[in-house]
Amino acid sequence: MAAAMGFGRFSYTPILPGMMSGVPLSAADAGLIASANFVGYLVGAVLAAYGWAAGRERLVALWALLATAILLAAMAATDSVAVFAVIRFLAGLASAFAMVFTSSIVLSHGAAAGNDHVQAAHFGGPGVGIALSSVMVLLIGLSFHDGPDGWRADWIGGAIYCAASLAIVWWLLPTAPAQSARAGKEPALVWNRPMVLVTLSYGLFGFGYVITATFLVTIARLSATGAFVEFLCWFIAGLTAAVALFAWKPLVRPLGHGGVYVAALLIEAAGVLATVMLPPSTAPLIGGALFGATFLAITAYGLQIGRKLAPESPRRILAMMTAAFGVGQIVGPIVAGWIAERLGSFTVPTVIAAVALLVCAGLVMPVIRKVA
Repeated sequence: MAAAMGFGRFSYTPILPGMMSGVPLSAADAGLIASANFVGYLVGAVLAAYGWAAGRERLVALWALLATAILLAAMAATDSVAVFAVIRFLAGLASAFAMVFTSSIVLSHGAAAGNDHVQAAHFGGPGVGIALSSVMVLLIGLSFHDGPDGWRADWIGGAIYCAASLAIVWWLLPTAPAQSARAGKEPALVWNRPMVLVTLSYGLFGFGYVITATFLVTIARLSATGAFVEFLCWFIAGLTAAVALFAWKPLVRPLGHGGVYVAALLIEAAGVLATVMLPPSTAPLIGGALFGATFLAITAYGLQIGRKLAPESPRRILAMMTAAFGVGQIVGPIVAGWIAERLGSFTVPTVIAAVALLVCAGLVMPVIRKVA
């Protein structure tokens, strides 16, 4: 998960400032490339929902992780925005396959063993990858003295990490998912008001979270905070994300899944606003900490709310919510990049993202009692 998600998807964030100055890229270019990755991830998640990989989950996961390493290295070999977008689309596809099929194996074995810590540890992996990618970019930046080609070394460094991870995953990953209950055809979803509100909220969350997820380090760079603050904001985001699900779990009993979902959205909205409203020396640090502490929790508990609302069709509601989320995170970077290019800063799109997260919380408020 650290390789496939932390590096395969999210290392673009700390590498992006170097690309914008070294390639160079405009803010609109950067948003387009980010969105291409999210399109690939959405396509991969949808394709993975079909049964073609049954019995081959381990093989597909390993090949996807190998593809992630190759595609990260390929980013260092071009200056073309169009080629960047194609590579990131394919990387999104590979990340989705690696995440879905690795998770299907790991989580099933955790459930079979009755170990409820496996899920939190597994989904803390992206946070570990985020933190490690920030360290890598800092060290490479010091080696290249922020030269125009340092960003190429960043992508190659990520590829090396993923290749090393592949060897470890090949050694440790079980051969197949644990045996589970019979998976028959689920009934069609019967849409009602709570399900519509939760799905809309989850889709809007995709839009609200992804602007900070894509441009946090770039915002720090534009504020001239220095290389150490740029490193630290994404490093802190990774550390808090790695432990977020463990930290939120004790609150599920008193607040319920809906209460945790709303609380995390409100905290994330405050963190998103903090990235542009506080003094530049502290804004990205506080924003990164609050972002990391919430985005994985919102993702996980939002899907659990969906499962509670559609207990007879859990795969169908998860697919619909994932699709809504995917559309939101595809649109977010394009809109943010377009606005930032015209206004010269990311303040307005960041404020829009924070408002979107508040609306997310408001949409779910009428549903909370149903999913306590």
